Amino acid sequence: MSAPHRARATALRCVAALLALGLGACSEDDAPRRVGPAEATSVSEVGGMDALVRAAKKEGRLNAPTLLPRWANYGGLIKGFEKKYGIDVVVDMPYGSSQDEIDSMKRNRGKKSAPDVLDLGDSFAQSAARQDLLAPYRVRGYDRIPDSQKDAEARWYNSYGGYVAIGCDTRRVKPCPVSFADLLKPRYRGMVALNGNPTTAGSAFAAVYAAALANGGSFDDIGPGIEFFDRLERVGNFNAGNPNTAAIARGDTPISIEWDFLNLKHVDELRGTRVDWKVSIPFDGSFSQYYAQAINKDAPHPAAARLWEEYLYTDHAQNLRLVDYARPVLMDVMAEDGTLDKARAARLPTVEGAPHFPSESELNEALRVVREDWATSGPN
Repeated sequence: MSAPHRARATALRCVAALLALGLGACSEDDAPRRVGPAEATSVSEVGGMDALVRAAKKEGRLNAPTLLPRWANYGGLIKGFEKKYGIDVVVDMPYGSSQDEIDSMKRNRGKKSAPDVLDLGDSFAQSAARQDLLAPYRVRGYDRIPDSQKDAEARWYNSYGGYVAIGCDTRRVKPCPVSFADLLKPRYRGMVALNGNPTTAGSAFAAVYAAALANGGSFDDIGPGIEFFDRLERVGNFNAGNPNTAAIARGDTPISIEWDFLNLKHVDELRGTRVDWKVSIPFDGSFSQYYAQAINKDAPHPAAARLWEEYLYTDHAQNLRLVDYARPVLMDVMAEDGTLDKARAARLPTVEGAPHFPSESELNEALRVVREDWATSGPN
């Protein structure tokens, strides 16, 4: 069909639709914008899901750094995506942090090895957005995501999260701590490990925030959390080891402060060993946060990047998060419409009261303080 004929057909369809609704006339400007995947801000701009899938399959690859298989069931999600679309997911820096992902975007800009998609702690996602590193893209499920869990410009949106929790090997530690106050007791000397460095890792940053709430701090005052970990080191209880499953099995890190979904995953992974891992959400410092998804503005595989985001916000993929105890961001919406996997959701720890979240400005200020003060005022 020639360009004039296409324009005439579009105009006729528009007029017919508006007349049926009893509305006025329209113009060619009402037709959906058509752009390449790298510029698309929604699937309609690519020409629909079929067109996006074709473009992504042609690219054939997705660079998704830091996605550990055991973290929030990325193993299952990647396997499902590869099987469904025949696109290879390449995971670089499997043990990297949110900041590592941001640094990789900058370092590899213009290269085929650059990240296509990112999985970032909230404060790091906001930092990347401020640096103009992220591509705005509104997934089909965008309107279902709570306003507090997404960027108004669709540069990032949360996908899954959890609560800061204390994990403990009951065979090596008696009794297990259930609060931040407990962690300072002499019986826990050299036992208390933190998952990562709070200046670069979302899990550790959240632990400092939770410790602040337990020690007189607030969303706009994270300082008491830094002071808590400094005190934890001074009394001899801080353990600088990485509380991964192997370290726990060896007895190197008998107590770990990290997300509940990571601690609960340890329970499964250590079943049948000499470790009996117990998980508690500290009653004196309950803190919940989510991890955001985003697309690199200069993604080398822009269609695959957008298809990955569409996939992650399907009900199927959101339920897969529950396999590894992560709380899907659409959990409440799915519970209401009957699509939530109720059996897996029932395994999550019960938390009293509704969660509250720091504002964007509070998160940004807290991260700034931690980055400035942790090296000098935190454990060394």
